Amino acid sequence: MKSSFMAYLLLLPGVGVIVLAMGAVLGMAFSQSLGFFNFAGDSAFSLRFWQVMLADEQLWRSFFYSARIALFSAVLSVALAYPLAIWLRKPFPGAVTLRAVLKAPLLVPGLTAAFLFVNFISYQGFLNVAMLRLGITERPIRMQNDANGIGVILLQIWKQMPFALLLVSGSVQAIGETVLEAARNLGAGVWVRFWRIVLPLTLRALQTAMMLIFIGAAGDFSFQSVAGPVNLNSMSQLMLRVQQSGSDGWNQAAVVAVMLMLLSLAGAGLLAMAAGAVVRGIRR
Repeated sequence: MKSSFMAYLLLLPGVGVIVLAMGAVLGMAFSQSLGFFNFAGDSAFSLRFWQVMLADEQLWRSFFYSARIALFSAVLSVALAYPLAIWLRKPFPGAVTLRAVLKAPLLVPGLTAAFLFVNFISYQGFLNVAMLRLGITERPIRMQNDANGIGVILLQIWKQMPFALLLVSGSVQAIGETVLEAARNLGAGVWVRFWRIVLPLTLRALQTAMMLIFIGAAGDFSFQSVAGPVNLNSMSQLMLRVQQSGSDGWNQAAVVAVMLMLLSLAGAGLLAMAAGAVVRGIRR
């Protein structure tokens, strides 16, 4: 009992600082949304900032847009990571180089990746020039800043899939070859082995990857600013715009920040629960 207590004490210097810093930031945002810690005017309890923002249609448009971007980014990133993790499970010539290439996006800053992507799909970009030269199209196609945020989702997948691959690969590598060989000998095909063996045994990695990607994509600013729709803000963009709108900007931006945190936590939790429910359904 004493040794376990001492082990928890050893965690305090690292975990304690993280919890304290996060608690201070979260507490400050929540307090400002209720009228405290004002940078302009008196600080006093008030719900009017919440009333103003919750009645703003733009807030809800941004909320559901960010939720949709985060959901598609998380699900598609993990869906692409699984076949790659299974393929790279066994060593083959060039596997090390391929792994390095697949992980390369992790080293590219988000803003740099967004600008490179925009140059690729812009009206006079590489993709349009290539399609014109190949005779696929007669004139350039406008793909930049599309209204549905497809470009942002593609950017998120390109950036986040290697992260999902890192998490999923470790769990896939830990599955014993004898287990898969036994299933193969019993007549289980590729899909059956994946649904019945690989997916259940890698559930924790699946949930972790989707949760972290969802949270990151929901709060993304760089991809949204460069490649996102021009007539629709993400939650992070809306927070900046509201903060610059007037004397109540900081308090109203704090409301958006709290809503973004609730979206991230609730969305990530629901996504993890859904993944767990799917796997439990498969086991039955």
